[in-house]
Amino acid sequence: MRIATFNLESLDLGPKARMPLEARAEILRPALARLDADVICLQEINGQRIKGRHERTLAALDLLLVGTRYADYHRASTTGVDGQGVADVHNVVTLSRLPFLSTRELRHQLMPPLQYLVKTADPTASEPEPLRFDRPILIVEVDLGSGRRLTIVNLHFRAPLAAAIQGQKVAPFVWKSISGWAEGFFLSAVRRGAQALELRMVMDELLEPDPHRLVAVAGDFNAEDYETPIKIVVGAEEDTGNGSLSAKTLVVLDRAISSDRRWSVLHHGRPQMLDHILASRALYGQFRTIEAHNEALGDEVVGYSKGDQLLGSYHAAVVAEFALDASDGPGSM
Repeated sequence: MRIATFNLESLDLGPKARMPLEARAEILRPALARLDADVICLQEINGQRIKGRHERTLAALDLLLVGTRYADYHRASTTGVDGQGVADVHNVVTLSRLPFLSTRELRHQLMPPLQYLVKTADPTASEPEPLRFDRPILIVEVDLGSGRRLTIVNLHFRAPLAAAIQGQKVAPFVWKSISGWAEGFFLSAVRRGAQALELRMVMDELLEPDPHRLVAVAGDFNAEDYETPIKIVVGAEEDTGNGSLSAKTLVVLDRAISSDRRWSVLHHGRPQMLDHILASRALYGQFRTIEAHNEALGDEVVGYSKGDQLLGSYHAAVVAEFALDASDGPGSM
């Protein structure tokens, strides 16, 4: 079984799309085909208004998948804040060759929004404001057959860019003061860390009663493996100091990639591994190989500074292979 993650960078239609979908599809379809995935976790899938439909739909994704092996895959996606259809931007979507037994969205169920009084706002803030997560985490149970299941967690944590502070910006990327930028950067880090904590709490819920559970956590963490969000989700023994908790830790699978190939984003000439696949200990026993498809990746900073309209993505797809036999399930490997 092959499990993949791929940030498609604001896949969209119509006036919101930075480039025509037909042009992007010529680049993205071969990238998706190369993954040869049984389960694929997608991020930044925008929703569209379709005439005659009350809620937004994933029309852009539908068109992208035409003619691919994924067109008929089972699908689960996050919803908008009102729960009616998908959100306008940056949905996470999970596609699976095998059917789902259950789907679940996770956003502030275990971690209520933190209340924070902004210090540098202009005019001065009078009341604390809730620090809400940008988007939910999507959790699905995949039916492997014979009563077996695989839990897939698809996520997209907030980017390490400073959050907007009222009255502290001159232009979209120009700040009025260093303190204003610093507070915005701090608030982004808090949101990212808090969402990682909520996910860690769910991992404990899943693995406490069943440490042999097969769990894969995949997506755009917007963090390298030594940074706070991943350290929180992994819960490594060297951090807790308690070996009896090891069965509930996760393993960062991309550490198996050679150092010269281990990067999913190129930022100002600096390779960074921001997209990851993590596995529970039981799933780690079935792990065989992992790849980052970064050969054609451009530098995101250079591209944005030149105003390039990227057809593909500034994120590399990552795919891991496991020795999971689903031949007894609905379909064969």
